[in-house]
Amino acid sequence: MKPLHKIGAVVGTTALSFFVSAQAWAQEVAEQVAEAAPAVAEAVAEGPIKAPTVEQMAGMVDKGDTTWMLISSVLVLMMSIPGLALFYGGLVRTKNMLSVLMQVLTIVSVAALVWVSWGYTMAFTSGSPFVGGFDKMFLAGVDGTTFAATFSNNVYIPELAFVIFQMTFACITPALIVGAFAERIKFTPLIIFTVLWLTLCYFPVAHMVWYWAGPDFLADAPTDTGFLWGMGALDFAGGTVVHINAGIAGLVGCLVIGKRLGYKTENMPPHSLVMTMIGASLLWVGWFGFNAGSNLEANGVTAVAFINTFVATAAATVAWAVIEQIVHKKPSLLGAATGAVAGLVAITPASGLAAPMTSILLGFAASIVCFFFVTTVKNKMGYDDSLDVFGVHCIGGIVGAIGTGIVADPALGGQGFFDYTVFPAAVGEYDMAAQVITQIKAVGITILWSGLVSAVLFYALKFTIGLRPTEEVEQAGLDIAEHGERAYNY
Repeated sequence: MKPLHKIGAVVGTTALSFFVSAQAWAQEVAEQVAEAAPAVAEAVAEGPIKAPTVEQMAGMVDKGDTTWMLISSVLVLMMSIPGLALFYGGLVRTKNMLSVLMQVLTIVSVAALVWVSWGYTMAFTSGSPFVGGFDKMFLAGVDGTTFAATFSNNVYIPELAFVIFQMTFACITPALIVGAFAERIKFTPLIIFTVLWLTLCYFPVAHMVWYWAGPDFLADAPTDTGFLWGMGALDFAGGTVVHINAGIAGLVGCLVIGKRLGYKTENMPPHSLVMTMIGASLLWVGWFGFNAGSNLEANGVTAVAFINTFVATAAATVAWAVIEQIVHKKPSLLGAATGAVAGLVAITPASGLAAPMTSILLGFAASIVCFFFVTTVKNKMGYDDSLDVFGVHCIGGIVGAIGTGIVADPALGGQGFFDYTVFPAAVGEYDMAAQVITQIKAVGITILWSGLVSAVLFYALKFTIGLRPTEEVEQAGLDIAEHGERAYNY
């Protein structure tokens, strides 16, 4: 064993050598930084790069943004399966539980395949103001080396991350529709309707509302936008594209198909409010990906969308419970869960544009209006919207879409909007009255287009292969007749 003083000498010499080497390395790095500083300063002074090349875009991708988008995509998928499936499944009768689960699962699967085949190119490529082109059919030219724009100059994400995120929206939207005519539609025509409705309704509306050339390109191509985007309509996460679109289709469907056997004469309570509660909870958690993910980046606006989604939903839940306490003397779990979904729907278009306090007011307003439609209006009009798709999604979406024009006003703490026709993008001058009018126009166009397309498709299927099962099948339940199995075997 070496003497301790020799060991100390070796250690000391090694430490001294390391210290000297570290000093030399630090000095070398400092010199390199000093040499590069003028170039960096010049680049910063010049500002963002206009119309960057693909190679330049590659250096404008942040791993944090990409990670957040993939996590958000998982959260939105969770909203459909299992969230929406359990929420709807718990609300129907036992004999139809499995059929609803199968409908949602299959719609999500079919929509995903349609999206990557022709949906993405129709929604998010340049074409006309009403629908995109077909350059990216079957994701042609889309791979790990291509990029999609965000809402900031010179910030990009991998294009496949954007494709995946938007795919989850295309999956959940037609799945929402089935709740309006649950327990009385055949499986095959429903899936055919889904493919046609996505193609003729969802993709064009998504293009009209969300397509644009991107913040680094729009200044040179100011007309390269969807129709409603060019009009100035604000829809942060899908009030028009998802909820009004699906909600009005659901209303048309339940009117064309007709009422359930025994509607208003037989008791039709939800068979499992426990499952409905689980589904509603999954929807709420997943909705953070839906709304906060729609910012396409992980930054301050993402946090704005996140907290607005949280507090608006909380407010709507409380409001519905209070209304039931006043009207029925008992706040119900079903009511509270419905209120939560109404709040989620209403804040969706405003999530990244409002402030927390105005989001709370929007949540309260949505609960009041949706409660009125779900109870009073539905009973007065006599339509059988089984799971209140129209009363919650369409009406809540309308409240949120029009309300966005109010709560986005910077005078109320809102985020306003960015003018992307200038480079770099700058905050635009906000006119609340004009914006509300624009929002109303966007709502009207969405209702008109979705309503007409849905009516044509439902009637075409009704008079060809048929939409509704026989009375015997409907009376026995769709689980056995349509799928040969039951949700429960006692």
